[in-house]
Amino acid sequence: MDELSGGVVDRLDADSAASINASGLAKASPMGMGLYRIEPVGMVGSIRTPTVQLEIQPKGRLGLSRLLFLLSYAGDQGFRDETVAAVEHQDLWSALADSLARLAERALNRGVLQGYLTVDESLRTVKGRIRISDQISRRPGMLVPLEVSYDEFTEDIAENRILRAALERMAQVPRVRPDVLSRLRQLKGKLDAVTRLHSGASLPPWRANRMNLRYHAVLRLAEVILRNSSAEAGDGAQRTASFVVDMSRVFEEFVGVALREAMAAYPGEMRLQYGALLNEAVRDSDRLTIRPDAVHFLGGRPVVAYDTKYNAATDAGASLNADHYAMLASCTALQVPTAWLVYAGSGEMKLRRVLNTDIDIVEYPLDLSRPPAEILAAVADLAEQSWGEVVRQALL
Repeated sequence: MDELSGGVVDRLDADSAASINASGLAKASPMGMGLYRIEPVGMVGSIRTPTVQLEIQPKGRLGLSRLLFLLSYAGDQGFRDETVAAVEHQDLWSALADSLARLAERALNRGVLQGYLTVDESLRTVKGRIRISDQISRRPGMLVPLEVSYDEFTEDIAENRILRAALERMAQVPRVRPDVLSRLRQLKGKLDAVTRLHSGASLPPWRANRMNLRYHAVLRLAEVILRNSSAEAGDGAQRTASFVVDMSRVFEEFVGVALREAMAAYPGEMRLQYGALLNEAVRDSDRLTIRPDAVHFLGGRPVVAYDTKYNAATDAGASLNADHYAMLASCTALQVPTAWLVYAGSGEMKLRRVLNTDIDIVEYPLDLSRPPAEILAAVADLAEQSWGEVVRQALL
C-alpha cells in the first residue's frame, strides 16, 4: 500500500499481527473473526514473515534506486547515482537481496580485500612497538610478556566485517529466492575468516579511498541494509524480517546535506538543526526555542533560514498553516527576511509575503521522482535563488 493510504482490512494470524506492530512499519488492529485493519503509521518499507509480506511504498511509488540514493547521500557527500543503482523487483526484499548479491559479486570478483589492522597483544617477544604505559600498569616489574601493538595485513578489516554482516542479514530473510539465497551464502563463505559483528553492535568506521574503491558501492548498500533492517525470531519463534525507513527524517537529512554542499559555493557557512531562543525569559524553564533545519550565516549573522517538510501541503495530514507559522517564528527570532520551505513533491514555487511584516516565505517543491542528477540540480537551484535573495536584500 501507499504510505498515504487509509489502510486495508485483511485476515492475519496473531503472530504476524504482533510482528507488524513490533516492526513500527504499520499498525494492525484486531476487528474480530481473524480480521485486522492494517494502517500506515508514517514509515515506509517492508516486513516479511513466513506467511505474510506487507510493503508500504513512498508516495509517488519511488523505486529502490531512488530510495537508496536518498538514504545514502546524507552519509556520503558526493554520492552519485551510478553507485546506488539497484535491481528493481516487484517487492523490496527481492530487490535488496538481488542488488546486494550483484554488488558483492562485483566487489569480491578480484578476491577478498585486505588491509592493515592494528592489533594489541601480549607476546613474549617484541613485535611492532611496546605499549609502555600498559606494560607498567598491567605488569609492574615484569619483563615478559610484553604489551605490544603492531599492524597486521589481513582480511579482518572493517569493510569485510560490514559486508559479511549484510550478507548474513539478507540470508536470514524468510522466502528469499533459492538462487539468490545460494549466491548470498557463497559470498558469505568467502568472508568466513572475518570477525562476525554482534547483533546491535555499531558498524565499524571505514574511509573511502583508492585501495577499497571496488567495495564502495556494496558497502553503501550494506550500511543502508544494516541500519534500517532487522531479521530475527519474532513472537511465536517465527522468523521475521523488516526494513523500516522514516521518510520525513530521510528527506530532512538529504536536503540538509545536499543544500550545505550547494551553498559551499557562496560566502558564509551553513549550520544544520540550528537552535535559537524565541522569547525573553529569566528562567530556563520559561524559554521557548525554534530549530529550523538549516540556517546560513554570513559574518556570524544569520541571513536565511530553511525548513523541510516531506509531506507537501496537499498531502493528507500536512498542515500548511503550521509550517508557515513555524517559519515566521524562525524569521522573527533570527531576524532574517526570507525563509524557504522545501517540500517533497512537484508543482510551482510560491512566494508568500506575510502581512504587516517584511518577511517572505517561499515554498520550494523538490520532485523526488526525478533522476538523482536532476534532484541535485534542483537543490543547486534552491541555493542559487536563496543566495540571490540574500544579495538583493543587502542592496536595499
